[in-house]
This record gives sequence, structure tokens and C-alpha cells, in this order.
Amino acid sequence: MKHLLSAKDLTHDEAVMVLDTAEAMAATQSHAVKKLPTLRGKTVVNLFFEDSTRTRLSFEAAAKRLSADVINFSAKGSSLSKGESLKDTAQTIMAMGADAVVVRHSACGAAHLLAHAGWINVPVLNAGDGTHQHPTQALLDAMTLRRWYIPGAPATADGSPAPQGRDLEGARVIIVGDVLHSRVARSNVDLLTALGAQVTLVAPPTLLPVGMDDWPCEVSYNLDEALEEVQPDAVMMLRVQRERMSAAGGGFFPSPAEYSSVYGLNSARRRAMPEHAIVMHPGPMNRGLEITAEAADDPRSRIIEQVGNGVSVRMAALYLLLADEGNQL
Repeated sequence: MKHLLSAKDLTHDEAVMVLDTAEAMAATQSHAVKKLPTLRGKTVVNLFFEDSTRTRLSFEAAAKRLSADVINFSAKGSSLSKGESLKDTAQTIMAMGADAVVVRHSACGAAHLLAHAGWINVPVLNAGDGTHQHPTQALLDAMTLRRWYIPGAPATADGSPAPQGRDLEGARVIIVGDVLHSRVARSNVDLLTALGAQVTLVAPPTLLPVGMDDWPCEVSYNLDEALEEVQPDAVMMLRVQRERMSAAGGGFFPSPAEYSSVYGLNSARRRAMPEHAIVMHPGPMNRGLEITAEAADDPRSRIIEQVGNGVSVRMAALYLLLADEGNQL
């Protein structure tokens, strides 16, 4: 596979290969000199049409730690604000000598269009397209979970690098919140189930998309019941995307207080989770809405670890697409 556009495109073996490579990359980051010469002479362009902090900085750090040159492009203040098309922007970037393009866009399918329209001939990495896909987020979530989940003995997990070749067979994951607007939820359902995990989505009916019959997961409308029945190894809280709700006219739940009461992760619900279960969140968090400060800062929270794993995963993706000719995605 020449591009990384969707978690659904990854086979089981490809996903495990990326995760194994990410662990190898993570191991190099404990050295005094974190930089590797692998992509010296390559240029990676970060093409961001939506605001981002974690993802953009993570891709930039990943490319630089592989010794690539990085060009950061933001739609704000660019010729896009003057009416320039995606095609013209892409061709301009190619004329600058890009070797890979990382793209985030508000339109579903934008990364796929960029990769297959014939405008450019370099690898495209999807950093999030609308409410569709965010494959590297799903991979970093899987890396985080893989470090803490040990089949048959979850309570003994200590966050050490996972053994090479291991998947998530038997892991139980609950994903809670604004599924309707979440590319993270879609990507995680695709990837985690491909790796053998059992995924349960929990949300009010108004925040679930239409046409979920073919999604390989269970659906619940009651978080307390799901915690009791599933006994999860991980609970991932999704950000309530109020900016997308406002654009759609709002009215997805009665009030923030009611949403937090019914679907928020608080101390009581954290205590109702199995002792070994970890807390996850893709960020940025709305503290006090989908998650309380106590739950976010709980000793079993792995939210900061997810951010760190994001750099390793994106190093792995760039390496496999640009440097490792024998094991390309």
C-alpha cells in the first residue's frame, strides 16, 4: 500500500507490522540522541486545512526525528483563503519537491482524492478527513492498549513494549460519546476489531450515525450498564465536538450537565471499571463534560502516554512509506 488513508485499509498483519515498527522507534527515543538518519534528504509537507495541535506537532516531530525536512502549511493565511483549489495547492507543493504529504481536511475523502486524483505521485498520510478516518490516531491508541493489555493476565501489565507480533485478541474496549462526529471512533472500530478486540460503542441515539448495521461492534445507550456487562480493559472517552454540532444546528442533547451526568466518566464510574482497566482520550479534552478532572488525572489514565505514542506511530508510518522498500504498507 502506497498511502495510509484509512484504518480499514490495514490488514491484521500490516497493522501489527506498524505497531512493531512503532515500538522499535519508541526504543530509539530513550537514547541521548533521538534523531535517526533514516529520511535524510526527504521532505515531508504537513498540509493542514483544519486546526490541530497534537497531530500536527506529532507528525512534525516524527519527521524531524527521522532527519526529514518539514514544511508546515496552514490554510489560514494561505492562498486557499484567496480561493485557490486543493488541486493547485497540491501541485504547488509537488513543485517544491515534497516526498510525502500529511493532510488534514474538513471534507470526508479529501485525503483519498489527493492520493488518487493524479495531482501528486508521493505517499499521502491521512491526518483526519472530516468525520471519516484518522488512521494514525487509531494506531497510537492500539499501541497504548497493547502495552497495557496482556491476554489472560491484564492486571500484571506494566506498560512495557509489547512483544513483537502480538495483537489485541480478546481485549474489551468501550468507546463513549460523540460517535456521530468522530473519525477517531470509526478508525478505532476498524483497527481494534481487525486486531481481535471486542469494541462496544456507548452514546445517546442522537450521537450515533445512521447505517451502523455493518459496523463490527456492539452498541449501547447506557454507560453504567455497559461498564457492568462488558468489564472493559479500556474505556476511551470521545471529545464532544460542539463546533460540528453548532454547524449542524445543535440539539444533540438537552444540556452539558445532563450529558455529563449520563455519559461522562467521573470518579464513581472509574471505580466501577475493573481495577486494571485504563482510561483513554484522543484529546483535546473537555474537562467537566465528557470526563472529569479526577478521571483524566487518575493513575490508570493513559492520555499523556497516547500523545507520546503518537510520535512513535507516525515515525513508523513515515519510515514504512518512505524508507523501508521491502516492507512498505
